Amino acid sequence: MNHQFAHESERHFAQLLDFYNVSWEYEPVEFVLAWRSDRTPCAAFRPDFYLPEHDCFVELTTLNQNLVTRKHAKLRRMRELYPDIDVKLLYQRDYEALLAKYGFSRSSSPAA
Repeated sequence: MNHQFAHESERHFAQLLDFYNVSWEYEPVEFVLAWRSDRTPCAAFRPDFYLPEHDCFVELTTLNQNLVTRKHAKLRRMRELYPDIDVKLLYQRDYEALLAKYGFSRSSSPAA
């Protein structure tokens, strides 16, 4: 299955999940966060990964601080509207720690 990932970190994360046989789906659900007066969506959040065996979503954040702040706001709003949905936020340092823990660099892939 080929995916067009938005960021290289997402591709590496998917490879890590594959390497450890963790089932995943890429951006399968968009959660509406705000609506216009005519009830059409005007803001939404689509977490990067869904892990069906764990019933949780994972969002990778390896972006600059301004974008991280906006993502935090979306995640807070999502938790207000969808309190039963589990979303884990992985920061750049978390992502890099995962790669290091399993012996991979940013330029290598878990399948290597």
